[in-house]
Amino acid sequence: MTQGVWGELVGQQKAVSVLQRAVGGNRHAMTHSWLFVGPPGSGRSNAARAFAAALQCRAGGCGTCSDCRTSLSGAHPDVTLLRTEQLSIGVDEVRALVGRANMSPVAGRYQVVVVEDADRITERGADALLKALEEPAARTVWLLCAPSADDVIVTIRSRCRELRLVTPDVDSVTSLLIHRDGISPALAAHCARVAQGHIGRARMLARSDSARIRRREILTLPSRLRTLTDCLTAAENLVKSSAEEAAQATQELDARELVELQQALGVGTRGARPRNAQAAIREMEDQHKMRAKRMQRDALDRVLTELTGYFRDVLALQATPEASLINQDLADEIQPLAKRSTGEQSIRALDAILAARTALEGNVAPLLAMEALMVGIAQASRS
Repeated sequence: MTQGVWGELVGQQKAVSVLQRAVGGNRHAMTHSWLFVGPPGSGRSNAARAFAAALQCRAGGCGTCSDCRTSLSGAHPDVTLLRTEQLSIGVDEVRALVGRANMSPVAGRYQVVVVEDADRITERGADALLKALEEPAARTVWLLCAPSADDVIVTIRSRCRELRLVTPDVDSVTSLLIHRDGISPALAAHCARVAQGHIGRARMLARSDSARIRRREILTLPSRLRTLTDCLTAAENLVKSSAEEAAQATQELDARELVELQQALGVGTRGARPRNAQAAIREMEDQHKMRAKRMQRDALDRVLTELTGYFRDVLALQATPEASLINQDLADEIQPLAKRSTGEQSIRALDAILAARTALEGNVAPLLAMEALMVGIAQASRS
């Protein structure tokens, strides 16, 4: 296994080799702006953080020195990490990054800016970033991350060197869970397989009983959709649970941010109510709502991913009865469904899942999208 800051980039030997050459001073390998792309769970952000650390490290990414540790944690004075839970990254945030990028390094060899969700940069934000990429400061490096190059505004991606990451294989993810997280080999192998190479998802399943229970509840849905009422109830429960999951994840953070804002504005200090304080508080509350909406959508997207794997297994058995299943633990449900339905029906179910994902990306109300999905799956299973 690759060591140092690269140790957790499992299955990414080709990408790591490119980055190591750039760190090593190869003038053909190094550039001032990079675009890290790859499927969910491939480790785009981890790769960018590791590269940032290696650029600051005098040993090229040892993983143990102060430069490496502070770069990876976000505490290094010359490494700026931007990760947003909002739906977009606006022009004000980008301008702040550009201002930071134009500063000379304080302690490190470079001024490095990592944007983990570059696909969320708005058009106005892209315009603000464009000049910084066209005329970069001498020792500034931009590291942008996105699911694919097509997700990034064309004027931005055309000025970056693209680095593609791949979905790690199951054995690599299993080994990482065992050696990094201390997960038992059997559980690690199971979680790596059902997560389909998504490292974060595999780790969550391995460490959380409730996550494994929720996954099983989702994957038993197709066999429980017999009537229209079943479909509507299932959709309502999915949306409700995803909203609760988002609220639990954001409640403490929202409260802390609001208190910090009020303190910064001087609200409540000897009865003070500074001018424009209410507008600033309303703006933050709007941002909190957007963050909760994003996290709810992410939770529903995980539901769609689980169901996609389920019907992929059904379709695989219909094509090849001896096919290896992603969800081997649910073989007792998947095998009978594969026998009593056709490949055409399974494809219709997969089409319904794709339509639901498209609807959510288009900001269709989650309940409407989930109701249409449940009805589509039920119809595909009956016809």
